[in-house]
Amino acid sequence: MSKTTLLVFISSLLFPVIMTGKTAERVQNSSKITVAAYYFANYHTNDPRNIKNKGADWSEWELVKAAKPRFPGHEQPKVPLWGYTDEKDPKVMAQKIETASKYGVDCFIFDWYMYEDGPFLNQCIDDGFLKAKNVAKINFAFMWANHDWNDIHPYTRGKPQQLLYPGKVSAKRFDEICDLLISKYFTLPNYLKIDGKAYFSIYDIQKFMEGFGTIEATRAAMIRLNNKAIAAGLKGVHWNLVAWGRPILPVEKVPANYPGLIKLLGFDSATSYVWIHHVGLPDRQTDYNKVRDQYFTYWDNAKNEFKVPYYPNVSMGWDPSPRCDLNSVWGNYGYPFTYTIGNNTPENFRKALQMTRDKLMADPEGPKMMNINCWNEWTEGSYLEPDTKNKFGYLEAIKSVFK
Repeated sequence: MSKTTLLVFISSLLFPVIMTGKTAERVQNSSKITVAAYYFANYHTNDPRNIKNKGADWSEWELVKAAKPRFPGHEQPKVPLWGYTDEKDPKVMAQKIETASKYGVDCFIFDWYMYEDGPFLNQCIDDGFLKAKNVAKINFAFMWANHDWNDIHPYTRGKPQQLLYPGKVSAKRFDEICDLLISKYFTLPNYLKIDGKAYFSIYDIQKFMEGFGTIEATRAAMIRLNNKAIAAGLKGVHWNLVAWGRPILPVEKVPANYPGLIKLLGFDSATSYVWIHHVGLPDRQTDYNKVRDQYFTYWDNAKNEFKVPYYPNVSMGWDPSPRCDLNSVWGNYGYPFTYTIGNNTPENFRKALQMTRDKLMADPEGPKMMNINCWNEWTEGSYLEPDTKNKFGYLEAIKSVFK
């Protein structure tokens, strides 16, 4: 028996509180499907890191406003129906919460940024979302977006990308982060729980392990967080892994063996962030339905390979051109210069949702949870918030399928 296998075996005996895939499946066996939407919190001013690099009044809305068509038929700029609001304002977040709950979104999964030297983009959550008067109307959870943060807002093609914030954190820092998660978020009544365990998702598993050095040390750190959650009155942590097979960001590298890592590290479930992590875009505007069908093939493979519940994703679209410098020639040169998804109408989005719901419900023993990319990825062309063209069309699609 190898050292790694022995550690996992001993851990399972000493710490049986880590949830198994079977338990997670039982939790999700119901007629109600939990609909979560990822939320990217870079649409507020005066973040300390953004002040340093962009100025006090900068938010990613500036890229949305400046966007222009880059080829015939390219629909840019996107214009938000609600205007260029500041999400750190509790009243702004209250509008989002009210709308999400009205149209069938049960949970926001925030892209959560926490580095060795502190947080990033947390004002949306701490000052806006959690202080909204109607915050109890919706659940929330974190996907730790622990990737390296490069300066690509916008990016000039051919220029070396500057690393601003490394995603790797030390074991000591991780223990501090654990205490923060428990005391400030996991124990809140509307933090998403699966069988009483706080849902916590890891975006970049390789970057996560890098901070600890070995699989054994990584597993031990995960157990420490789980035990802290139990000491705080929870039943533990539901560890979710974001799997992707095609890198998007320049800093991403695909792990060689997701199924093996899931098993060795004891993850309870797996999921995806966006369709193009699994499907290539061969055309300037690759048809939405074509991407959907290829993703569904990936979904079938993931269900068979991962051996834990897999929560599927429905992506609204893809177009990161607002993050491309307007003076750079546009083309399929590497993120954010990538081809796009076209024909992503509200009706085609609705059909993808219906197909996803039908597939989940057809498996009586399978999980009953899914996520959507994204509530507000305006600069990646994947958002549910109303715009001036389709109004509430994408939200109406969710309501028609899940309400």
